[in-house]
Amino acid sequence: MESGAAGVGGDDLSSTFHPSFVSEWSYAVSRRYQYLLDKSTPYVLRRWIAFGVIAGIYVIRVLFIQGFYIVSYGLGIYILNLLIAFLSPQTDPESEYITDGPSLPTRGSDEFRPFVRRLPEFKFWYSITKAFCIAFVMTFFGVFDVPVFWPVLLFYWLMLFTLTMKRQVLHMIKYKYVPVSFGKRRYTGKKVVSTDDASIPN
Repeated sequence: MESGAAGVGGDDLSSTFHPSFVSEWSYAVSRRYQYLLDKSTPYVLRRWIAFGVIAGIYVIRVLFIQGFYIVSYGLGIYILNLLIAFLSPQTDPESEYITDGPSLPTRGSDEFRPFVRRLPEFKFWYSITKAFCIAFVMTFFGVFDVPVFWPVLLFYWLMLFTLTMKRQVLHMIKYKYVPVSFGKRRYTGKKVVSTDDASIPN
């Protein structure tokens, strides 16, 4: 009888931690997480304020413990790559010139085409926020605190940032595109107006 009771208890315990229960729980969590992300999409300013808070917490922690500079350097390189993708058009104008395909408008009489980023704003925000969160978690593991001379890393990153942004600006000038929507024309369905005009009430 005792062995039978023990067997029943063991079955109950195993059924509680059944793999299907874990998969259902993880699926519910992922759905809830995705729902919150979708709800936050239109709140651009609030999302970036939240990012600023997260980034500030990470900077304060790194300055407080005086370490994990190699993690910060890797984070800076990743942010630079995201920034370049955010400032670049979805289709490279250089390849369009080679293939004689459609290009970005370069004159006022050209057909209106909105600037489409290679990395949309929401994905840019999500990727950079997630990167700071991962870097923050890494600061709790000493294995990532590699001793380095941080001024050299900072100088190298600033030089890399300057050269990369200079190349990006020259690319913008060459193909005449601006990765901002302020002051640019937009299609309203009836006529093409500038964003400045659209903000002025009739």
